[in-house]
Amino acid sequence: MTMATAAPNTGFQLSMLIYDTRYRAISLQLFVLLLVIAAFWWLGSNLQANLEAKGRPLSFDFLWSRAGYDIGQTFIPYTNDSTHFRAMLVGLVNTLVLAVFGCLFATVIGVVVGVLRLSKNWLVSLVMTVYVEIFRNIPLLLWILVIFVPLYEMTPAPNAFKLTDEMIASGTEPAASMILGGTVAITNRGTYIPGFLFERGFSAGWMTTLAIFLVIGGSLAAHLTLNARARRVQEDTGVRPVTWWQSLLVLFVPLGLLLWALGFHLDIPQPPSRFNFEGGVVLQNPFVAMLVALSLYTGAFIAEIVRAGILAVSSGQTEAAYALGLRPNRTMNLVILPQALRVIIPPLISQFLNLTKNTSLGIAASYADLRGTLGGITLNQTGREVEAMLLMMLIYLSISLIISALMNVYNRSVQLKER
Repeated sequence: MTMATAAPNTGFQLSMLIYDTRYRAISLQLFVLLLVIAAFWWLGSNLQANLEAKGRPLSFDFLWSRAGYDIGQTFIPYTNDSTHFRAMLVGLVNTLVLAVFGCLFATVIGVVVGVLRLSKNWLVSLVMTVYVEIFRNIPLLLWILVIFVPLYEMTPAPNAFKLTDEMIASGTEPAASMILGGTVAITNRGTYIPGFLFERGFSAGWMTTLAIFLVIGGSLAAHLTLNARARRVQEDTGVRPVTWWQSLLVLFVPLGLLLWALGFHLDIPQPPSRFNFEGGVVLQNPFVAMLVALSLYTGAFIAEIVRAGILAVSSGQTEAAYALGLRPNRTMNLVILPQALRVIIPPLISQFLNLTKNTSLGIAASYADLRGTLGGITLNQTGREVEAMLLMMLIYLSISLIISALMNVYNRSVQLKER
C-alpha cells in the first residue's frame, strides 16, 4: 500500500509571491501601492519642475505675510494686520462652525420630516412631501440666494430699533422691535443674539471654554455609564432601575455649579444709541443664510433616508410592539428607530460629507469660509493658486476623513452583533 508523505519543505522562493495563494494578495497590494506612490511622485516632481521653469517654485512662505483684508464673520480674533495663515484659520473655523451646526439642524429637520411623512394624517404627510420635493429638486445655490437676498432687502436697519429718551417721554414706539422677549434682533446687518459673559472666568478665554467642555464631557460620560449599568441590571433581573433623576443630576448640576462659579450671565444686545447694537453676539446675514439654506436643503435628503430606514423595518415589529401594549410614540422611539439606524447611518454619512463640502458655496453669499479666504482673497492677492488649491484639497480631505471615521465608529456600535 502506498503511503502519502508530506510535501518537502523547500523554503521561501520568489516565485511564491505570485503563485502561492498565501502571498499573492499581499504582493498585488504592495505592487499597486508602489504604483500609486510612483504616480504621485511623478506628478509632484513634474509640477515642481514646471513651476521652477516659470520662475515660480512651489513655496508656502506667503502664509506668513500680512493679509491686509477684513473678514466679516469671525469666531476667533483677527485683524487685517494678521497673516494669511491666520486668515486661513479663520476661514477654516467658519467652515467647521457652519458644518457642525448645519449637520445638527439638518439631522433634526430630517428625522422630524421623515417620521411625519409616514403620518396617517394625509395633510401632514402632504405638507412634508411638498417640502421634500421642493427643496431637493432645486439647486442649493438658488436656495442660498433666495434666503440671502431678503435678509438684506426686507429686514430693518439697526437704527430702526433706536429708542431715545424723547421717544420714551412721548410714548413713541421704535420703527422695529426685538423678538423673543427683547433678546433677539433681526436686521439687515445681521442677527443679534445674547452672548455669554463670565465675571469670574479665567484670564485666558480658551481656559474657560476648555473647562466648560471638560465638565460637559464628564457629565455625558457619567450619563452613559448610568445607562450602561441600568441595561446590565435589566438584562440580569428583567427590571430596569429608575435612573432619570440621576441622569438629570449628572447632566445639569456640575455644569450649573461651574457656570455659577464663573459668574455666568447673558449679555443681551441693547438697542443702538447711534448706529449699531451694543453687547450680544452678531451672526451676520451671510452666515445665517448659509446655515438656513444648508439645513433645509440637506434636511430634505435626510428625511428620505429616515423614511426609507423606517420602511425597511418589518411591519411585524410594529404589530408585536402594539400587542405588548406600547403606544405608537414609544413604539417608534424604542422599537422602530433603533433598528432603522442600521439602514440610516451609512447614507447619512454621505449627507454630512456633502453638507461640509457644500459650505464652499458660501462665496455666493459673501461668507468668508475656507474657500472665501484661502481660495479667494488670499489666492488673488498672492497669486499662489497652486499652493492655495493644494492646501484646500488637503484640508477638505482631512475633514471628510475625520467625519467618515467618527460616523463609522458610531455605525459599528449600532450594527447587529452576532452571538
